[in-house]
Amino acid sequence: MATATMTSKGQITVPREVREDLGLTPGTKVTFTRTADGDYVLARQRRSVLDLFGTMGRGRPAVTLDEMDDAIAAGAAESVR
Repeated sequence: MATATMTSKGQITVPREVREDLGLTPGTKVTFTRTADGDYVLARQRRSVLDLFGTMGRGRPAVTLDEMDDAIAAGAAESVR
C-alpha cells in the first residue's frame, strides 16, 4: 500500500507507483470523488472530446470540388513525369 504525508500547505506527493499506475505526468489533472461511505477516490481526470475544441486552429478555407479535381489532376500529372 502506498502512503503519503500532507505538508502544512496541504500538498501531497503522490507516490511513484501510484503516478505510474494512473499515468500521471506533470500537468495532469486529478479528481477527488466522495464515495457513499465518506472516503475519497483519487483518479486521473478523463478528457472529453469537447476539451479538444479549438486546439487545431481555424485551418484552411474550404475548397470547391473543382479545385480538388484540379489538384488531383496536377498531382497525377506530376507522378507520371
